[in-house]
Amino acid sequence: MRRLPVYFAALATLTLAFAGNASAASYSHWDATHPRRVEVNHRLAHQDRRIHQEVREGEMSHAQAARLHRDDRQIRGEERMMASQNNGHITHAEDRALNQQENHVSRQIGQ
Repeated sequence: MRRLPVYFAALATLTLAFAGNASAASYSHWDATHPRRVEVNHRLAHQDRRIHQEVREGEMSHAQAARLHRDDRQIRGEERMMASQNNGHITHAEDRALNQQENHVSRQIGQ
């Protein structure tokens, strides 16, 4: 439960960021196939499959899976926000930050 305020703070930040960039996004190029974005999203999809596998095998509870899925959704939202601020791309620094967050979630899968 203590993570709940962090979640709401992140959600509020994303909401404000999207509202501020709505007009810019309408005329900017959204490159969903940028290599760094593809890498981040591929990892998120792989982690999603790993979480589902752990639940199927009975090695992870549904509550644990829901928490990890929520963390992955937060990372995906952050990736989208970052890309919206940079013409559909994410920078090397943003890629590193997202990878660190993905690593944190990944380490929690299969414990």
